[in-house]
Amino acid sequence: MNEDVELIIESTEDDMQGAVKHLRKQYINIRAGKANPSMLSGVLVEYYGSMTPLSQVSNINTPDAQTLSVQPFEKSLIQEIEKAIMNANLGFNPMNNGESVIINVPPLTEERRRELSKQAKSEAEEAKIGVRNTRRNANAELKKQDLSEDMLKDAEDEVQKLTDKYISDIDKVYEAKDVEIMKV
Repeated sequence: MNEDVELIIESTEDDMQGAVKHLRKQYINIRAGKANPSMLSGVLVEYYGSMTPLSQVSNINTPDAQTLSVQPFEKSLIQEIEKAIMNANLGFNPMNNGESVIINVPPLTEERRRELSKQAKSEAEEAKIGVRNTRRNANAELKKQDLSEDMLKDAEDEVQKLTDKYISDIDKVYEAKDVEIMKV
């Protein structure tokens, strides 16, 4: 294979790996019943006029499996943090004790588990679409190259093998997340 083709295939694999990484990142935000500091990763707090990630203005801990504790670096932020958590619409009811914000993570109902499972499946489908789009783009790039029919066919086969591999990886990541979500 020539150098351009190898670069296209290498770039394609990087993009497909990126789709799987993105899926894993999305799955961090889908909670499976246990308290995890990453549940609050999307929460932004107004801090001196700018929206700042909660993790940059506080320590977030899990004293036990059902509780999150948010300890602000400045006590004056407690109300802002409470408000930001409520506005993030995560289904949490934060309480403050004057020192920190405590969040009890409610156990998931069967219905909520099904919703989260659907959300996880949807995220997996999005990742698969990303992989397929990458395949389509790679094949289009390969066709632009000045290749013999055999070389083009071999390169397209290589791209298809990568596609199959990463679609399979996405399925495995989804299945693991689904088991985690449905486990009571």
